[in-house]
Amino acid sequence: FVRFLRIFYKMTSTLEHRTTLDIYNSPVEYRKTSIICTIGPKTNSVEKLKALSVAGMNIVRMNFSHGSHEYHKSVLDNARKAAEELNVVLAIALDTKGPEIRTGLLKDDIEIDLKVGQELIVTVNPARSTDGDENTIYADYTNLPKVISAGGLIYIDDGLISLEVLEVGDDFVKTRVVNSGRLGSRKGVNLPDVNVDLPAVSEKDKKDLIFGVEQGVDMIFASFIRKASDVREVRDVLGEQGKDIKIISKIENHEGVRNFDEILAESDGIMVARGDLGIEIAPQKVFLAQKMIIAKSNIAGKPVICATQMLESMTFNPRPTRAEVSDVANAVLDGSDCVMLSGETAKGNYPEAAVAMMANICREAESALFRSSLYDALRSATKNPSQTEVIACSAVNAALESNAGAMIVLTTSGNSARYLAKYRPACPIIAVTRNAHTARCCHLSRGCHPLHYTKDRGNDWQEDVNARIKAAIELATNKGLIKSGDSVIAVQGWQGGSGYTNTIRLLTVD
Repeated sequence: FVRFLRIFYKMTSTLEHRTTLDIYNSPVEYRKTSIICTIGPKTNSVEKLKALSVAGMNIVRMNFSHGSHEYHKSVLDNARKAAEELNVVLAIALDTKGPEIRTGLLKDDIEIDLKVGQELIVTVNPARSTDGDENTIYADYTNLPKVISAGGLIYIDDGLISLEVLEVGDDFVKTRVVNSGRLGSRKGVNLPDVNVDLPAVSEKDKKDLIFGVEQGVDMIFASFIRKASDVREVRDVLGEQGKDIKIISKIENHEGVRNFDEILAESDGIMVARGDLGIEIAPQKVFLAQKMIIAKSNIAGKPVICATQMLESMTFNPRPTRAEVSDVANAVLDGSDCVMLSGETAKGNYPEAAVAMMANICREAESALFRSSLYDALRSATKNPSQTEVIACSAVNAALESNAGAMIVLTTSGNSARYLAKYRPACPIIAVTRNAHTARCCHLSRGCHPLHYTKDRGNDWQEDVNARIKAAIELATNKGLIKSGDSVIAVQGWQGGSGYTNTIRLLTVD
């Protein structure tokens, strides 16, 4: 491995590096990219959650677009029980329903067939909310006629049905069906390139967020974030009790893309939510948005998640398509810290196989990265770094120069670990913390392996530091990440608490 690294870092360009890629080489053993799994009825049991964790799951996602609080409480309890029985660290994420527009109920709840060219009235009159038919359907967005104009498009049911606006009335829009399709009740509505003035946090979202605070979730995946003030609204609802909960903003429409810089500055992390994003913007533009969002998040040193339809075919098939495999790999190569599974694990027939496949793809993609140029690019793109980031950048450089087998960071808030992850060291990062929440949130950052250190703090500061470093070395050795004689970079502060990281040590494993 050391010989491989020496050859690796003598290369001068990504192009030259790619010429050395070999399908017969084994990938790295340690996976750095975290895997997020959406939990549904098929996987909501302690045994199933344990199986997903063994396969590679790091973060449990609860989708609050579906299910009651009682159901989600059972997911929380089962996930914590599974983590306890396996003695692993599992983070828990609450994904909000967010502000969305839906059609109303159809008469007698019978699906209708819409034909190309037919006219269809979309009304916002609540009197028609429960008896839609092939001539008129209801949409629960009162301002629809005010924000859309003739020639605009309305997408229904994930874009399966497209409507062109012909005329706008006081409480309705007259449309022409662009493509045939079968419509059921309560389907999602998208208005591409329209600034929708729905509240950032709905009443349901407020109740769900308060529930999340009470249950001690680690992070919020905030849906349909359009501007920085939306993030602040979510934070206000979380309040003082939930001030440490991470807010991951989901970018899924034009407004979110346009205001991305201000959203990134206000958020703890970002999700490229390609489902609605791929409806709101042209499908061929999604990859551009993905690469831009990931790159800016990498430069900011904030975790970024790539999500939606990553291994979609594995919902019902035991093997993914080749395109899906390439999609996951390219998300890793782009710089994603985490990749996410949705229906594959929530309702799929092969949840464990999907997680194992994603883990294997991540390992292969990580083996193909050209880290030397990536480190230099991140360093040159970073302006006015903080003291903690300066130390982190220098520590990663020391790890590269010494071919370190692992990096160890003692952290209270997790910021030091996050900055180390930003500069993408070739070796794993063992993040040692006494804070259980910080340990779980470390899964958001690529390459961070959390160690929740539970021993009492000793009277002698340096002895306590050395004890934590020793625990990290033992963990890394037991997992086969390092062996006797390997170099290890340790990063610590000069005193306890957050914000004091200023020391780098080069150690040799006994």
